[in-house]
Amino acid sequence: MINSLQDNLIRVQDRIAAAAVRAGRDASAITLVAVSKTHPVEALIAAYELGVRHFGENRVEEATLKQLVFRQRVFDQSVTFHMIGHVQSRKAEEAAMWFDRVHSVDSVKLAQRLARFTTKPLPILLEVNVSGEESKYGFDGARRAELFNAVESIAQLPNLQLDGLMTMAPIVAEPEQARPVFRALRDLRDEIEARYPALQLPHLSMGMTDDFEVAIEEGATLVRVGRAIFGERST
Repeated sequence: MINSLQDNLIRVQDRIAAAAVRAGRDASAITLVAVSKTHPVEALIAAYELGVRHFGENRVEEATLKQLVFRQRVFDQSVTFHMIGHVQSRKAEEAAMWFDRVHSVDSVKLAQRLARFTTKPLPILLEVNVSGEESKYGFDGARRAELFNAVESIAQLPNLQLDGLMTMAPIVAEPEQARPVFRALRDLRDEIEARYPALQLPHLSMGMTDDFEVAIEEGATLVRVGRAIFGERST
């Protein structure tokens, strides 16, 4: 496992670096979040031994079990666990307890519950449905007034650090087709910062295995890559 995983990581890191060069960006400003959904904790530990320090999970229950084992075997406080999947309000307490960053805050209610249950300052990102697909979660990017109201409410909550936006691009035949979605999220972030000068949103979480290079070219600071690192999902 370790050899193929190392090869995969090197390829992904090279692709990140190349995309950063094309965009005139510093690759060190881009964080690779290794998405370990459905893969065993041994895969996470192997990735950690190869230098990975950021891991993403989609489900609270699965992540809790993995972290229990991971933390017993890896004593490193620099490891960051990212919740990147949909979080039901009733799971907010567990998410606040087990994750270091939540990318997928898609309602004021969820933000309120995270603020209530977190025991430390919790960085969050607002998930925005830029593409307009009904199957996707997130604030509606086309309803600016509602989004701005949510930003105002969430920014005032205690214990939460609102520092960016997140989106899921649609599944497309070619990565280039996802570019308008990534560009729209970046433009939306810029619009929010212009509207609220005191609010800094440095992070854009966008881009996955099939399209993260285009996302980097459009300003992504957090790319969520699973299959290109760990291979196809386990069942």
